[in-house]
Amino acid sequence: MSDFNLTHHFLIAMPALQEGYFVGTLTYICEHNENGALGIVVNRPISLTLGEMFDQINIPLHDTPGDWQSTLRINDKLSLTTSRDILEAVGAGHGPRNLIVTLGYAGWDQGQLEHEMTENAWLTVPASEHILFDLPPEERLPAAMALLGVDYASLVENAGHA
Repeated sequence: MSDFNLTHHFLIAMPALQEGYFVGTLTYICEHNENGALGIVVNRPISLTLGEMFDQINIPLHDTPGDWQSTLRINDKLSLTTSRDILEAVGAGHGPRNLIVTLGYAGWDQGQLEHEMTENAWLTVPASEHILFDLPPEERLPAAMALLGVDYASLVENAGHA
């Protein structure tokens, strides 16, 4: 499975994942390589607003430089930034046009995601920027399922192996 790369794909949690954090989630994979995988859950919003978050981490709303540090380029259109300076830029109105702010990430060790795939824990589909940025969180999972031509309600918990 050395050519198996799920970077810029959605992971759709299968009904077999009935316990834990990933129940009913849509996860966007930012990086997948020989060392493991990193993703963000994109359909579980919290009630904290950006303004409230800025207050909690003491980011004032003022002009700041527009270049940010600690950025992983996912593809030509998307990046993941893990530094405070992008939040400062957003607060000052200089951030990117499309933005998802997360307070954590999902990580898999080397071979772990591949193993979970063989256990039928996830469906995968190439990601869509439209789903990420144009749809509200509660519509993202059904929209990703539609990319596969499948209704989530029609999925069963157990899968067969040939």
